[in-house]
Amino acid sequence: MNSSQQRLLELRDLLNRHNYNYYVLNAPEISDRDFDMLMKELEALEKEFPEMDDPYSPTHRVGSDLTDRFEQVAHVYPMLSLSNCYSIREVDEWFGRIRAGLEGEEFEITGELKYDGTSISLIYEHGRLVRAVTRGDGEKGDVVTENIKTIRSIPLQLQGTGWPDMFEIRGEILMPWEAFDRLNKEREFNEEPLFANPRNAAAGTLKTLDSRQVARRGLDAYFYYLLGPELPFDNHYDNMMAARSWGFKVSDAMTLLKSVEAVDGFINHWNTARRELPVATDGLVFKVNSLRQQLNLGYTAKSPRWAIAYKFPAERACTKLRFVSFEVGRMGIITPVANLEPVLLSGTIVKRASLHNEDIIKTLDIHQGDMLYVEKGGEIIPKITGVDAEAREPGAEPVKFISHCPACGTPLIRVEGEASWQCPNKFGCPPQIAGRIEHFVGRKMMNIDGVGEETAEQLCTLGLVRDIADLYDLTAGQLMKLTGFGPRSAERVLEGLEASKSVPYDRVIYALSIPFVGDTVSKKVAAAFPDIDRLMAASAEELAATKDIGPRIAESITEYFANPVNRRTIERLRAVGLQMSQPEEDTEGHTELLDGKTFVISGTFSLHSRDEYKAMIGRNGGKNASSISRKTDYVLAGENMGPAKREKAASLGIPVIDEHQFLAMLGQ
Repeated sequence: MNSSQQRLLELRDLLNRHNYNYYVLNAPEISDRDFDMLMKELEALEKEFPEMDDPYSPTHRVGSDLTDRFEQVAHVYPMLSLSNCYSIREVDEWFGRIRAGLEGEEFEITGELKYDGTSISLIYEHGRLVRAVTRGDGEKGDVVTENIKTIRSIPLQLQGTGWPDMFEIRGEILMPWEAFDRLNKEREFNEEPLFANPRNAAAGTLKTLDSRQVARRGLDAYFYYLLGPELPFDNHYDNMMAARSWGFKVSDAMTLLKSVEAVDGFINHWNTARRELPVATDGLVFKVNSLRQQLNLGYTAKSPRWAIAYKFPAERACTKLRFVSFEVGRMGIITPVANLEPVLLSGTIVKRASLHNEDIIKTLDIHQGDMLYVEKGGEIIPKITGVDAEAREPGAEPVKFISHCPACGTPLIRVEGEASWQCPNKFGCPPQIAGRIEHFVGRKMMNIDGVGEETAEQLCTLGLVRDIADLYDLTAGQLMKLTGFGPRSAERVLEGLEASKSVPYDRVIYALSIPFVGDTVSKKVAAAFPDIDRLMAASAEELAATKDIGPRIAESITEYFANPVNRRTIERLRAVGLQMSQPEEDTEGHTELLDGKTFVISGTFSLHSRDEYKAMIGRNGGKNASSISRKTDYVLAGENMGPAKREKAASLGIPVIDEHQFLAMLGQ
């Protein structure tokens, strides 16, 4: 082995150590820049010596390409649920049952935080991660190893010494509050449904087929249970401390408790202290520490007798309303927002909460300066749930909805059939213009880097962009007038504008800010009307006849294209080279033979590849799904189809067809 190859191995060890310091200990020893330089050096050496490629190298943590599906495997040890309780009294009664079950023998309890994420089981062999499986139904789960590899607080190769040759460790995959807020802001901007809480976000992310997206979202993991035939210690606490020494993130909150009074004190402490944690928790877990005593206590049909979960009450606070502000969205909808005296809820400081519309203000009967009840209760988005009317100051005036746009002064109009008020000045109201600019350049739309909310507002304020088509007239000199812009940042925006000319037609439709036309609808519209001229000429009836496009969306599309200002924008965008039609190869051979049918593909095939079958299903109006459910219409099965999938299809009465039968459905 030469010196360069030796350096490659040293870099892997060095970067693994720095990953551990940063993501587990939260004590980085080097700067982000220095870390990136070491990573680049390793990447260069791995290219120079491809024979030394290792799937556990730090360079593999960025995520891989799409995986075909999630394989299901049985758990080595079933993942049972814990019995829940909701009061200190119930925990004390459980403690008493443990004392009685052990017939007076001394025992210790470990107190732990109950993290509100998604459960995971990791299998390690000879110090390396070999498989990651979700909880599933407790008996079997989905293999998500590639996605788990992207979570940097999970060791791929263990450090230290003393681990068993094979063991299982269980933990919780979490999305920290900070990452969750960032993700929901991004989804809100892209008009995607918001995740209600970090648990849902973590679970959804873990099942994302593109592990590059998993890597992007900043998941974390805490571990709380070690299993295996040859564990280093005969008690739970010492085993978890050993796991921490091997590189696993084990909570500092894990504590040994020797009396019922200590258990009660643990509950009282974390009922308050949990609010300052960087991740969501929904309770505490108590376990008998001795593994021998755990075996003696045994299990009920659904849960271990030696453990119990205490659930925290829903978070609620009462705080003073400072004032109600009225904000204008890119579609002109006016949203009232309660601006509050800051209050701590579920790990974050809450200063604002949407009041949604005028009707909610009236229903809650909110007055100026009221004391308002704010809740999260596991939901990250704070909501106003009530008013402390007894604390109301005498003579306080009811909060009144505004009658004119707060940005441009235009009289508001009521949206027919809705509770919303709207500013109709679409082409002259600054927040609406800036909002459309920000939407147009977004990642899922035209993906023009370097233009965020502040830049969009500046472009609008300075009069450089009054219409999204004006973006393509910008010069480097104009961009460098913006705050924070230099030659390189201006060049990056211009490069992004040029690259956007190759963005597919369906994303161009999405980028136009047509009301009610989001990511999914834009794809369906593009497939049904494969060029912009056909779309602009379509009647509301023709649009409404398209699958999944109802009268409301159809009317919104026709109204948008009936406006001459929007048509001029389309022509300007066409003139600069944006894609205004589907490529011919995307529209050839489309049928509705499989319209509305959902398929799951499993196994290996001889006549066509899996990807080719997926494409056939899509071209003929069907849908592809990764797992079998009651919504599945057919399972397309090849050789080596997993027995678990075949069994599930049979239990749900779903037809299992081979490739010859499938091709016959298409007349082939």
